[in-house]
Amino acid sequence: MIGKELEHYVRHFAKRFLIFLKWLAFSILSGILVGSVGAVFHYCILYGTNAREKYPWLIFLLPAAGLLIVGVYHLMRNEEDTGTNLVLSAIHSGKHIPLRMAPLIFISTVMTHLFGGSAGREGAALQLGGSIGNSLGRFLKFDEKDQHIMIMCGMSAAFSVLFGTPLAAAVFSMEVVSVGIMHYAALVPCVVSSLVAQGIGEYCRIAPEQFLLASVPEFTISSAVITALLAILCAVVSALFCIALHMGEALYKKYLPNPYLRIVAGGLLIILLTLLVGNQDYNGAGMPIIARCFAEHEVVPYAFLMKILFTAITLGAGYKGGEIVPSFFIGASFGCFFGNLAGFAPDLCTAAGMGAVFCGVTNCPITSLFISFELFGFEGMPYFMLSVALGYMLSGYYGLYHSQKIVYSKYKTEFINRKTR
Repeated sequence: MIGKELEHYVRHFAKRFLIFLKWLAFSILSGILVGSVGAVFHYCILYGTNAREKYPWLIFLLPAAGLLIVGVYHLMRNEEDTGTNLVLSAIHSGKHIPLRMAPLIFISTVMTHLFGGSAGREGAALQLGGSIGNSLGRFLKFDEKDQHIMIMCGMSAAFSVLFGTPLAAAVFSMEVVSVGIMHYAALVPCVVSSLVAQGIGEYCRIAPEQFLLASVPEFTISSAVITALLAILCAVVSALFCIALHMGEALYKKYLPNPYLRIVAGGLLIILLTLLVGNQDYNGAGMPIIARCFAEHEVVPYAFLMKILFTAITLGAGYKGGEIVPSFFIGASFGCFFGNLAGFAPDLCTAAGMGAVFCGVTNCPITSLFISFELFGFEGMPYFMLSVALGYMLSGYYGLYHSQKIVYSKYKTEFINRKTR
């Protein structure tokens, strides 16, 4: 009896080990390839941002840059690009992600940052990683299910190299696709590709994002109540951000169906708003403002609303980029404002606000917890747990990506299988 069990274990262990070796090899390959492209992308975005800050007049070329972006997409026969939604759809339904999506999103996102559009970089990186991962899987003659894992590998690698948070990057691509379930078959490939990409980032001297808290107050009933109130408000803010993004895109398409007119109008609106504001705090990704919230605890009360407006106008018009860093900006600026208003640890409220809003817009509570630990340290653990949990539950079924599925209800142990709003 024991001999048969041992024989069975050895036989099946050999099969599992061969599968492990297969995914070890291909996830390392994915991490190296996507990590290298992501490192180049990082430095191009950095160059574009620095150039815009050095030469503020570049923003006046934003409409012309928009025409070029639409023209290139038209030339490549990719007019109806749906960005990260296409990547998520590919994992759900097996849709093909064309390799041309990678250079398109690369070039157009750099142009958006260079000329002053309000967008992030991680969302674009997910599209880069997904496109390269999918094409790599097709090239290696993988079946449809293994191609899905390669897409997730690419997403994890791209997220990891750009943000320097390998733990969150490994989990995010498994969690974001279907809320309520995790694709654990992709765990080892995503972990390996994420760690390899992080190594590529370190080799290329890409500093990981980190905002360590100066001090964390004792977790008491009163501090828990304040954090809970912040999380409740952040859930509302995250839903507002999602509504603004989707409504902005819908309004553009309704009143300006021509993509060339749409992107020029969006560029002109961004220029006008920038001139009215009198600075470029809301252009680009906004990382300097996030850093200022932590270092100086100062932010204008309406900063989060302005970032929502700038980002909705930019992405709705057809400029390219991501929504993740803008969501960090929105959460950080709102959290800092709330902390100053409540007289309670502004830097901790900034961190908790970032985690809660990110969770609300992505519907990824585990990733939100991990990224909070990697960005802010583990000392604020109870505050991050509370803010992320409430942000997840109270944000409803809104989300950045229409192709994301809510498989299980947030409120009951019930299968619902619906898309986000």
